[in-house]
Amino acid sequence: MQDADIVIVGAGAAGLSLAHRLAVDRPGGPMPSVVLVDAPAGPLKPAERTWCFWEEPHGEFDTALTAVWDTLRVRAPDGTAVAASPAPLRYKMLRSGAFESLVGDRLAAEPNVARLEAVVEEIRDVGDGAEVRTRAPDGRPLSLHARWVFDSRPARVLPPGRTTLLQHFHGWFVTTGRPAFDPLVADLMDFRTPQPPHGLSFAYVLPTSPHQALVEYTEFSREVLDDQAYDRALTRYLTDELVLGAHDIVRVEHGVIPMTDARFPRRAGRSVFRIGTAGGATRPSTGYTFAAIQRQTRAIATAYHQGRTPQPPPAHSARSRAMDAVLLRALDTGRVSGASFFTRLFREVPMERLLRFLDGRTSIREDVTIGLHTPVGPMLRTAAELPRLPKYRAHAPTSAPTPAPAPRPGHPAERKEN
Repeated sequence: MQDADIVIVGAGAAGLSLAHRLAVDRPGGPMPSVVLVDAPAGPLKPAERTWCFWEEPHGEFDTALTAVWDTLRVRAPDGTAVAASPAPLRYKMLRSGAFESLVGDRLAAEPNVARLEAVVEEIRDVGDGAEVRTRAPDGRPLSLHARWVFDSRPARVLPPGRTTLLQHFHGWFVTTGRPAFDPLVADLMDFRTPQPPHGLSFAYVLPTSPHQALVEYTEFSREVLDDQAYDRALTRYLTDELVLGAHDIVRVEHGVIPMTDARFPRRAGRSVFRIGTAGGATRPSTGYTFAAIQRQTRAIATAYHQGRTPQPPPAHSARSRAMDAVLLRALDTGRVSGASFFTRLFREVPMERLLRFLDGRTSIREDVTIGLHTPVGPMLRTAAELPRLPKYRAHAPTSAPTPAPAPRPGHPAERKEN
């Protein structure tokens, strides 16, 4: 006996987006019964996080955006800047709390959507469907039966791949007494940061007003840093590069995203599928995920409403994944300088075309043209060696930012920098 047509495990970007798509993308037919299972407050529930993506104006989530930018900038290690408009695209910043509120309000109007707060302990195929075994916050066991189950929980162990780097970032939401930021310009990558021996590092500056911005330090490398190292990197950047002066740190954000050429299985059983990062939605070369989640969940909803098996499609094309595998290996071996690589691309390729390329929406001809602006020799050498490299499994850190520790005495969040 079914409790629902569909059970969605996880109410983050992927889970909420799928429930939303099933409701709004149906062609006039009935809404399936959906149970959305969210983790209760505690270590399994991620802290609020920030998603950024590019798309045309008038998107369906525009009312929840924190900020929008029409000019993007990249700075080389020597400080020279490349700034351009990605028109007709716009760069958008969406906080998870605002997204959850917007989509949650929409789903609340759907009588066929129920929400459950519980810890999922097991998912297994049973008969012509699947069973989801959960435990409520008060300890009571509860089992759900559904025709289809979509699981958005990140995998604990990554599928086997040749190269695995971690994109780890630590950000401060800062407020200044004087106007210190240009709210019309977002700094995608500022490479005036010390570069690690394997991978790359950069700063990320997203102003929301002349006095406020999210400033993040990001690395693509094999290992994460400790809290003190992130604090030093951000303090150095705000002091030496931005020359920010007096400022307050009002909120801290931290996260780790696996960047791997491993192939993520999107089917975990006859009636069980993986979505979001667990289903390969994260772009291996950039870490961007939100836009791919929208494409993936839209395709699932369309298949379901057409009576087809709602298996999630690949979030990125085989061509995009192959190019990402080459880039990750080239960065990891040190054959390619990440700072030089990305600076040259943004300097020589039109911004709108490059963003479409990073989103996997360019033609083969455009991809070849863009490839000519990369270090061709090292990239070809890397491509030639990839088929001979062994694959291995790696531990997967959570893809969602983890709660930041409370400010401690002497921590930068408790003082002003002058």
